[in-house]
Order: sequence, then structure tokens, then C-alpha cells
Amino acid sequence: MGGTRMRLGTSVILGLVIPVALATGCSKAPTLAASPGPAPAHHHHPPHGGTPVVLGDEDYHVELVLDESTGKLQAFVLDGEMENFVRSSSPTIVVTATVDGTPRDVALAAVPNPETGETVGDTSLFEGQADWLKTTPRFDAVLKGVVVRGTAYGDVKFNFPKGNDKGS
Repeated sequence: MGGTRMRLGTSVILGLVIPVALATGCSKAPTLAASPGPAPAHHHHPPHGGTPVVLGDEDYHVELVLDESTGKLQAFVLDGEMENFVRSSSPTIVVTATVDGTPRDVALAAVPNPETGETVGDTSLFEGQADWLKTTPRFDAVLKGVVVRGTAYGDVKFNFPKGNDKGS
């Protein structure tokens, strides 16, 4: 009987000691994470190195790319992160620039692309040409209107080449 009592006593002691040891072994004070501080700046990078123009509350972007030698202006419609092309139903995008106090329009026509299946009325690329763009690398402008996924965006002010995207 003495042996049973000894084993029972040992079992009780081990049953009490092991959980306490485990609990105290894991009782290190939790390490506190560093305060996150201000959120890091949210940056968008135009994939063609162009001018970012925000549509809405960063719903979408239009990236404008100018070839000064030809006066050709391209507009790429992109998602809010400027990572993916987004098709627009607009047949044209009109940009009105103020050059030496005079408004000047450039109409950018929808560009179809048989390789991607893009057509006029369902494309992400628009192009236009104006001779005044050959000698005017900086100007304030308004994107008159574009429809993206059923939402119309209009009278979007920007500076070229700065754009209007504070996160770029």
C-alpha cells in the first residue's frame, strides 16, 4: 500500500508541477510591436513613364504619354493602382490645354487592337496629334470626359507633365 500511495503522491505532484512549469515557462512578457506610425506613402508608377491623371477617388487613372517630336499624345486607361489596363466605352477623349492663355483642344481617338480584341468603344488606348504639342511640353489642362466601366468622369483638371495624382 505504501508503494501505491507513493505513486499516487508523485502523480499528484507531477500533475500540479508540470502545468505550472509550462505556464511559467511561457510567461515571458509579450513583445510589443513597434508603433506603426504614419502609413507609408501610397505611390503609383505610370507604366509608360507618363503623366498620371486620377479619375474619381483613385477609381481609375489615365496615363498621358507625349511624343514631342511628332506631337502625338497617347492616353492609357488604367486601374486605380496603375497596374492593369481597363477598357473604356468612350470613342474619344478630349483634352483642353491652356497655352499662353488660349484654350487648345486635342482629341484622342479610341485605338482598336485586333490582337487584344479591343475595338472603338471597348479599348484602353487613345491617341491624338496636335502640332502645338511639339513646342509645348508644359501646360494646365482639363480632361473633358471619359467613361470607364459605366461611370462618366469629366472636367478633370491636371498639369502636364505633373498630373494630378498626389500618390505618384
